[in-house]
Parts: sequence; structure tokens; C-alpha cells
Amino acid sequence: MSHYSLKLLDGGTAEVPCAAVDVLAAGLRGDLLTPESSHYDWARSVWNAMIDHRPGLIVRCIVPSDVRSAVDFAREHRLLVSVRGGGHNIAGHAVCEGGLMIDVSPMRWVHVDPEASVALVGAGALLGDLDRETLTHGLVTPLGINSTTGIAGLTLGGGFGWLSRRFGLAADNLRSVDLVGADGQLLHASEDENPELFWALRGGGGNFGIVTSFEFTLHRFWPEVLTGLLVYPLDQARTVLRAYREFVATAPDSLSIWGVLRKAPPLPFLEERYRGQEVLILAVCYSGDMKKAPQLVESLHQFGTPLGNTWAASCTATGRRRSIRCCRRGRAITGSPTT
Repeated sequence: MSHYSLKLLDGGTAEVPCAAVDVLAAGLRGDLLTPESSHYDWARSVWNAMIDHRPGLIVRCIVPSDVRSAVDFAREHRLLVSVRGGGHNIAGHAVCEGGLMIDVSPMRWVHVDPEASVALVGAGALLGDLDRETLTHGLVTPLGINSTTGIAGLTLGGGFGWLSRRFGLAADNLRSVDLVGADGQLLHASEDENPELFWALRGGGGNFGIVTSFEFTLHRFWPEVLTGLLVYPLDQARTVLRAYREFVATAPDSLSIWGVLRKAPPLPFLEERYRGQEVLILAVCYSGDMKKAPQLVESLHQFGTPLGNTWAASCTATGRRRSIRCCRRGRAITGSPTT
């Protein structure tokens, strides 16, 4: 084999000499994978298993200079490029077909400065990575809802999470970023340096460069939360959602409630006869005064008659979790939740 056939930006194909690929690989701190590499199929997989694209080459970056080398290589050969962060994007944009995939998932590190209430986060980190490090110090920043979601894609898209009513979007708490531009230059963007680029990165999505690290503001946080799910039959959705709309208009910022319309999954607290039926699920997270939690739960149960529900109080700092009580057919929870 004397060359690699790689897809171009215009949809055509380039015959890139193996010698040029060898030079790229030799200059990396990370790895360069080809379709013949033993870890190739693992590296190209993402959360959505329906995505089955095959990049021509994969550069797994562990330092910013790896990203820069990959960008320079792609620009020189006018290659189609995709960028993989946490790999959670359901559309699968992280994996291109036949082009060069720049994978920053190995840059999975978090450094917390508790005195300054700041976290510096690698572009490959997941939400759970950041939460584990910040909660050790009684600190948080608002992120998404799934611990396996990547920091990069979430933040660059705005980033709404369980604590956003209290602390804003992930992008609102972004202090600065380091990135590699399309010209291969290393850039720093903040309110004071490259401010227009920084504005675009906070919710503007992709194509402004490849971010290699994020700096976030952290907030003091009491580590106890109440979480729950209420499952209603679809024929109650109109009534429940109207009640929900009225309730959240005056609800405290420490309460987040999200509604999901779907077929009922095999939830352990849901009777088997309801599984697979079309339902409305309300997902609840409350991070306020736990003495007010029983009254809050009682109010939520007035929305309708749930097929099933479950509640638990958790200490986010220690991971300790205790189920309060599993209710069915609308029997409300009583008593004070504890961790």
C-alpha cells in the first residue's frame, strides 16, 4: 500500500501518500489509527450505536499540539474533518465517513482550584468527571443531565442542566477556552482576549475551532438533592402539562422539572402492564431546603394520577442515596427525606 484514499471537503477523494501519514504519526504524542489498527473500531464508536461511519484516519490527541498537527495535515490535503469529544451527540457528527477524525476524548482531565472557585477541564472530559472533582470541594457548575455527556459539545451548544435555573447555562459559567483555529494557530478566548470569538463559542456550536480546554466558574453547593420520576398515562398529558406550566411559573429556582413524552421503559417501580405504553414522564430535581421537600412532592402529586413514581434523597458529595418511598396510583409521599 503506497497511499490512503481519504475524502475531501468537496466530496472528492485524495490519494495521500503513506509517507505523509507516517510523518504525521511520528510527530504525535497521541496515536494515529488506520482502518487496520486493532483499536480502530473501538475508537470510531459513539454513544448512538446506529452511527457506523468509517473515518479514513483517526488522530487520538492527548495534548494541544496533536490537535494542531491534525488540523495542519487536514488543511494541507483539504480533507473532510470531524471532531470527537465525549461522543454523546446523537446525530453522530463526531464520526465522518472516509475523512480525518480528530479525537480529543483522551484529553480527559479536570483540575479544580477550590480557593478561586475555578475548574480547568480538558476537552475530552465527561460531565461525571467534572462533577466528581468539584463536589469533593462542595462546588458545582451547571452542566447537562447525563454523566456520560461530553463537556465540549454540551458547553459549545449552550449547556442546560439540572442546576441551570439557579446558576445559568454551562456557557454562562465559561470563563475562557483554549483552542486551535482552522489556520493551526493556538488561541485563547475570554472576555478580554479574542472577545468576539469567545462570544461565538458560548452557544454558537461548532466550526469556530477545536477547543482543547475550558475554564469554568464554580459555585458553592449544599450537596443534598431530592430526585424523582412521575409516570402518567398519555391521556392525562394535557391536564398534567397545564398544571406543570402553572406550577413552575412560581417554583423556586432550586427546582427543575422536565417533561418527556415516550413509550414507558422497564422502570423497576412501574408495573409490567404499563411498560411500552405511551406515557408522560416528569423528571424532578430539587436542591433547596429539604424540610420543604415533602410539601413539594405533595404538590407535584396534584397534577394527576401517576401510574407509578419513585423518589430518593441523595448526597452528591458522597454518592449515598436512599429511596424515600415508591408510590403507585397516586399515593403521596409523607415524611421528611434524609440522606
